[in-house]
Amino acid sequence: MLKALIVEDEYLAREELTYLIQTYSDIEIVATFEDGLEAFKYLQSNKVDIAFLDIQVPSIDGMLLARNIHQFAQKPHIVFTTAYKEFAVDAFELEAFDYLLKPMSEERVKGLLSKLEATHQSRPEPKAETKTNTLNLHKDGRICITSIDKVRYAEASEKVTKVFTDEGEFIAQCSISELMEKLADERFFRTHRSYLVNLEKIKEIIPWMNSTYLLKLGGIETQIPVSRGNLKAFRQRMAL
Repeated sequence: MLKALIVEDEYLAREELTYLIQTYSDIEIVATFEDGLEAFKYLQSNKVDIAFLDIQVPSIDGMLLARNIHQFAQKPHIVFTTAYKEFAVDAFELEAFDYLLKPMSEERVKGLLSKLEATHQSRPEPKAETKTNTLNLHKDGRICITSIDKVRYAEASEKVTKVFTDEGEFIAQCSISELMEKLADERFFRTHRSYLVNLEKIKEIIPWMNSTYLLKLGGIETQIPVSRGNLKAFRQRMAL
């Protein structure tokens, strides 16, 4: 099933687009945002197939958000929504999949949704990825082959990542995003742009400022933050 994200700061427009997608397609809406920056934070640790972007939203506008998304290794289809025709040229320069002009025509949206689903069906099946059960971690000039079962959490540190395991602290010679891709395991969740956590190692979830959380893991004093951008997905994963 295709997964979609909606970035739209007008409540009625967001509800209308949600209704049309749910009525005329099998596309799953996994997240909605009123703010471009919050959407970007979400996309850094969550993959979607389609991003419906209103061009004029707070923090960073839809165009800037699209330019950032365009740098991703795996890019979602981008569909812009706006009341202003003059943005159309810029939209297609960013290789947008399509462009919806407000007020949205129901028939126009139906046609777009059909085109999105047809494009997905015609894509070749991706090759199955081989999940890794171990990581090559560095410590004191040695390379330690470590089971991912022992990983508690990881913290971004410039160009490398600190990995905290049941056996102590190590270094992974990659970014935290690259480490997340290597793990490819449902136990691991990106709680913050600087942290990923083994959900099975969480011992306590502590309410924190702005309705977010701090996570306490067994045997470790450090408390791991859950950012606002990842809060909804975290609650879903933890059934909160």
